[in-house]
Amino acid sequence: MAKIVALAAYFYQAAVAFGLLIAVAHLLSPADYAAYSLFLAVTQFAAIFCFEWIRFACTRFYPGQTPDAEPAQRKVLVIEFATCAALCAVAAAVSVPFGISPAVALMGVLVAIFQGGSDLHLTMLRFRQEFRGFSRLQGSRATILAAGTLAGAGLSPGFTAAAAGLVAGYIAYGALAVFLTRGEARAEAGFQPALVRQHFVYGSVAAGAAVVGMLAPLGLKSILAAALGAGGAAGALLALDLLQKPFVLIVSALQAIQYPDVVTHYDREGETPALRRRLGDYYALLTGFSLMTAAGIFALLQPVGLFVVAPALREGFVEAAPFVTGLSLLRALTLNMLPTPAHLRRRLAAILLLAVADCLALNGGALAVGYLSSFSGGALMLGAMAGAMAAVLVGLRVLFSLRFDFVWPPVLLSAAACAVPVLANAGLGRNLWISVGVGMVGGGVLCLASLYSYFARMVRPQPAP
Repeated sequence: MAKIVALAAYFYQAAVAFGLLIAVAHLLSPADYAAYSLFLAVTQFAAIFCFEWIRFACTRFYPGQTPDAEPAQRKVLVIEFATCAALCAVAAAVSVPFGISPAVALMGVLVAIFQGGSDLHLTMLRFRQEFRGFSRLQGSRATILAAGTLAGAGLSPGFTAAAAGLVAGYIAYGALAVFLTRGEARAEAGFQPALVRQHFVYGSVAAGAAVVGMLAPLGLKSILAAALGAGGAAGALLALDLLQKPFVLIVSALQAIQYPDVVTHYDREGETPALRRRLGDYYALLTGFSLMTAAGIFALLQPVGLFVVAPALREGFVEAAPFVTGLSLLRALTLNMLPTPAHLRRRLAAILLLAVADCLALNGGALAVGYLSSFSGGALMLGAMAGAMAAVLVGLRVLFSLRFDFVWPPVLLSAAACAVPVLANAGLGRNLWISVGVGMVGGGVLCLASLYSYFARMVRPQPAP
């Protein structure tokens, strides 16, 4: 039950993030929204660059293979985070002489530190199997950050006020997290430098791959802004901001539930038939739920574009959104599922090379189609989607390096569920409500069939062989 509540917390966060982007896009002018979008991208990049290696080390080594290892691992993680937070602050101060506004630099460094710290804390809760506390804080963070951002943008519609509201939300969430965890009494341990070396070797390469993964959409946003201008790119930027989040969150939710068990089994049992089954179930969940997410997005794209997106952004959004959905689906699998064997075996070169291939292919595809066809939002996103597909082909070689027993029936049903709204929009696009109805009903029925197939395979007791 606790794991189901944790999964629900991710869905709640996804819903809040979706609504927040729509609301902010209505409150801000296209130019201010473009600045806000780039601010989020840069601060997220900074958080990943400074702190993601610690979080990756946490996912691989915390709380340790034995119960008495947790205090030492926790001590090292806290010291690593404090050190990197100080370095992040120094970097923000150094950026001011290069033209960055002191206010923007301060807000950026605070967002990056609070994002990195809250992500690390929530990861530690997950890997300690404390899903109740994780769910409560995960949902609270989404609510508080959305309220802060909307309050800032509502009081003074503009980029600076929206960013200041986000900072205020992070400060409020940090105070709440300290209050809710104040009564925890945990054993203390001395500082062990050997753990820092272990964390840094694995974590830095894994985080380097994550940084490269962040460079891909950041580069794509830069290409859009340069080709179309800040105002002209705002619709495509909204599609990129909005439609990546559901995939990231559903994959993160499934990883939160399944991946700790996979790591524990691999470390303790090795490459056994039971591991092959666990991996097959894990991969099938990631693939199938990503496809079902795409099905829901495709079914709702037309009404969202027509009734929800601000009129000034509507044309660019509608043109880019189908291709953004496709590339977001592909990248969710490339960056999260395909490198799993490399993470388990700590094959660091494969992790990094796959991220580099994704970044180069995504942006190279966008530029190639732009030069060959046109520098429009739809054409650039089509090229980016083609590049993301090429990166998947590279990643499949990594995936197949460790044997697994894939579960095909629910994934095929999910693929069919995704195909229905795509075909309905293509064939019945002139009649909005018929195409939406066919997509929602047909896709929904197939999604329910896929969910039942998952239940029959993974939840309902299986007969003994």
